[in-house]
Amino acid sequence: MGRVIIAGGRAIGVDEAGSGDAVPILFLHGVGSDKSVWAPQLAHFGKSRRAVALDYPGYGESDPAPASATRDDYAAAILAAMDAMSIERAHVCGLSLGGVVAIAIHQAAPKRVRSLILADSFAVHPDGQAIYDRSVAASRSGSMRELAEARVDMLLAPGIDPQVRAEVVETMARIDPDAYRAGAAAVWLADQRDRAARIAVPTLVLVGDEDRITPPELSHELADAIPGAELEIIADAGHLSNIEQPALFDAAVESFIQRVEARP
Repeated sequence: MGRVIIAGGRAIGVDEAGSGDAVPILFLHGVGSDKSVWAPQLAHFGKSRRAVALDYPGYGESDPAPASATRDDYAAAILAAMDAMSIERAHVCGLSLGGVVAIAIHQAAPKRVRSLILADSFAVHPDGQAIYDRSVAASRSGSMRELAEARVDMLLAPGIDPQVRAEVVETMARIDPDAYRAGAAAVWLADQRDRAARIAVPTLVLVGDEDRITPPELSHELADAIPGAELEIIADAGHLSNIEQPALFDAAVESFIQRVEARP
């Protein structure tokens, strides 16, 4: 674990594995987690290329952020971290809020994006306002650990490994409540349908078949909105498909990247 200093002297948390000349891959976490949830993916993709997981401002090892931080602020911070790490262009993989931020990154700097992998995410959520309201209320009425314990079973597919469940709770419990509320606004109040329609890079949409937070139909809508996008369903996974079924998730992303990089 570590931090990278971006323009303005702010620090962004970073975990990194691998090296080489292949196009790097960046991983962007959800509203209820941090960069640590990408450990399985760093281990896998670090064998063949530079693999980087980043914290948003206010999350993990990043410096605090204003309560008014938006998805576009997160995108700007990730792009600044890419500058600081000398990453000109990358495959950008985001889950949930990470998918929302990945779309914002493409909107801000499309030439910096080699491809997009949007997991368990959406362009607009039909119940976004209600989910946001519940998230904010829960973060104010109790501790983040209490919120995590109340929410974890909705995030994961039934029968998940108890160790994975415990790790999800511990990760969410560490989040600063103000950062969580800013992240909740950034994800649940997003409407990026116009941005999705303008995506002009190869895109893979992934979703767990048992995702109850962002159900598969939202991923179908997202894939339909993005020109040429591919859609793949991860079996026996809920909302956190990358840690619930890491082998299936990694295989889908690896196959997609290989197809993208094989194109002239």
